[in-house]
Amino acid sequence: MNGRFKASGGAVGGGLLVAGTTSDAGKSVVTAGICRWLVRQGVRVAPFKAQNMSLNSFVTREGAEIGRAQAMQAAAARVEPTALMNPVLLKPGSDRSSQVVLLGKPVGELSAKGYHDGRQERLLGTVTDCLAELRRTHDAVICEGAGSPAEINLRRTDIVNMGLARAARIPAVVVGDIDRGGVFASFFGTTALLSKEDQALVAGYLVNKFRGDVTLLEPGLDMLRGLTGRRTLGVLPFSHGLGIDEEDGLRVSLRGAVRESVVAPPHGAEVLRVAVCAVPLMSNFTDVDALAAEPGVVVRFVDRAEELADADLVVLPGTRGTVRALAWLRERGLADAIARRAAEGRPVLGICGGYQMLGERIEDDIESKAGVVDGLGLLPVRVRFAAEKTLARPVGEALGEPVTGYEIHHGVAEVTGGDEAFMSDDQGRSLDGCRAGSVWGTHWHGSLESDGFRRAFLRRVAADAGRAFVPAPDTGFAALREEQLDRLGDLIEEHADTGALLRLIEEGVPEGLPFVPPGAP
Repeated sequence: MNGRFKASGGAVGGGLLVAGTTSDAGKSVVTAGICRWLVRQGVRVAPFKAQNMSLNSFVTREGAEIGRAQAMQAAAARVEPTALMNPVLLKPGSDRSSQVVLLGKPVGELSAKGYHDGRQERLLGTVTDCLAELRRTHDAVICEGAGSPAEINLRRTDIVNMGLARAARIPAVVVGDIDRGGVFASFFGTTALLSKEDQALVAGYLVNKFRGDVTLLEPGLDMLRGLTGRRTLGVLPFSHGLGIDEEDGLRVSLRGAVRESVVAPPHGAEVLRVAVCAVPLMSNFTDVDALAAEPGVVVRFVDRAEELADADLVVLPGTRGTVRALAWLRERGLADAIARRAAEGRPVLGICGGYQMLGERIEDDIESKAGVVDGLGLLPVRVRFAAEKTLARPVGEALGEPVTGYEIHHGVAEVTGGDEAFMSDDQGRSLDGCRAGSVWGTHWHGSLESDGFRRAFLRRVAADAGRAFVPAPDTGFAALREEQLDRLGDLIEEHADTGALLRLIEEGVPEGLPFVPPGAP
């Protein structure tokens, strides 16, 4: 199979854009599925997303911040993630502004209007250079679009959908979520709202999340082809419990993980209940996916104080707005409920922004510009926000087990006491975080994916909570993730026209695709 693609150092590799009729249509998982299917055929493939808006991010080995969806897609492709795969990352700080991360490094805050009024357009050259480099070093690059390509109000400055496809001359397939309804109208309307030049690159459609007998769908697919001149290249069935990292799709990513935990019986006599406070601008909530993958651990997201009553562990996750999240906790009575838990010796875990909130004081002239703000006072930690963001991939030990993680934060923590450090080096010297009683805090995202440490931590939590919970001895989070990625590859292999997809990737845009009126105004 690999012989059909370019040899190393040869001509530019093939490309394909996976666009969608809407946000959350399934672009991220379809892109990952195509990557996994291709790499199993011996194809050197890389994922790419020109511009990603997400609070779920990851740190590459070279210290660059990219969207977690692209890191997941790189894992599907069995390649190391790099900044080239997501050159522009937008991290919302409010409804109107975002931090702009360019080639893995923050370059400032911009309003949505300021970004679309000029900055975005100027980034097209950077984006196409990154894509060209990936195509030079890989047989194929599978690009993920954003939102919908038919957002005609933003088409002039588009660098991630048809603007990218036009610049790189790559074909596009459009994914539609039939579980939402209206998929035929969405396919037709998306195509008909594109300009003639953009329509010439739309090569076909993929139906996602179909339930039932596909033969009942076929008359509609035939009519859609008659109306647009384009084939549907696959009907992917609804699949339970994938739980794959996406952008900010809390309902999608964690709904799957929670469902897995509910159906897996506990290894011990009792389950362990975890309540995650759904703070504003919540970031990297994927940290708790590893908890939800444990048999007998039930994870749920909460926003009311009374929902903490039966929780064995409360998690304060990361957030892009630490001071804002603190105010939210206080307004809803969650801060008082968490303080009562700590006083009773019941477990609390803070991760990144959640760790900062558990401290005594926050000095923030960077993120919120609020100055000095009192924290929850549950950990002996003082936090000062620095202008430079910490981006790192640390390695250490905790509870006698090896731990890896990644750091993404402006806050610098000064630990002034506590019972013990959370993360240490192999000599026992503190690397990060601390514990005071049953309250734990760390800046390290992803630490719970380290199997031995996760089991040790859950044993401590169960003991403090008085639960007869026993972690399963054989749960491997990395192996579970690999199984999920293989399931995505299976969906493409078994339910998509892989021959047609290969031709698009290898041969490019097909000739003679008809224009569907009225086109973009």
